[in-house]
Amino acid sequence: MNSMRRIENVILTTATLAFGVVWIFPLYWAFITSIRSEQNVVGNASLWPNEIDLHAYMSALFDTKLMLWYVNSIGTAVIATVVVLLISVMCAYALSQIRFPGRGLLYGLVLASFMVPTQALVVTQFILMKNLNLINTWAGIILPQLVVPVVIIVYKQFFDAVPKEMREAVVLDGGGEFTILFKVYLPLNWGITTALAIVTFIGVWNNFFWPFLVITSEDMMTVPVGITQVHDTFGLHFAKLMAVAMLAALPVIAAYLIFQRRVTDAIMISSGVKG
Repeated sequence: MNSMRRIENVILTTATLAFGVVWIFPLYWAFITSIRSEQNVVGNASLWPNEIDLHAYMSALFDTKLMLWYVNSIGTAVIATVVVLLISVMCAYALSQIRFPGRGLLYGLVLASFMVPTQALVVTQFILMKNLNLINTWAGIILPQLVVPVVIIVYKQFFDAVPKEMREAVVLDGGGEFTILFKVYLPLNWGITTALAIVTFIGVWNNFFWPFLVITSEDMMTVPVGITQVHDTFGLHFAKLMAVAMLAALPVIAAYLIFQRRVTDAIMISSGVKG
């Protein structure tokens, strides 16, 4: 039995390492491309450059509007994350703890929203943003991304599990619903809130399709959309393009490395809810 377990462990470890190499190789190739000169990108396909050239990074930082795109991405992502969490936690609390007419129907609509693909709403959302004169604005980027049903469902499941006696004790002491939510219930689940905040932030940061549609000027672009503008009169410069892509991914990579456990927990929670 022990020998069989060792063999199984070796096979699983080998398969994990193989899949890891397959997954990380494109990132590695993008990185080594970004530290090559443009001549070596085209003429040298080795796994490591003969010499390191940081000209692509200098060009990405000073010849593009990357810093401005960073500001737009960080601003929209932070605002969207805060508003999503605030709306979702209040909605989930109401669905979980407050009895009101139509509560079941409202929760059914939240669950049903999973069946509506985001792409099916794009035309309607674009027309709405245009009628509100929000094209090419931060509000136009943020508003359609504020409804995240999975966050509501995760919060509701947590609130359902909180003992009713806690709420009753606060009510007897004269506390209102906002006191119960923000001073009692919410401090109990900072771990879940942190995980959901990270995943929501990353989702908004990485969103390309909607900002690409609603933004019309280069100064208002987010990082994923701005990458598409990295070109010049002579066509694409692959080293510069990869350098911009690596710099664009840097905040997400840093957030994941710092909050790796929280991100993993949130993905498991989201997958469990969706499943």
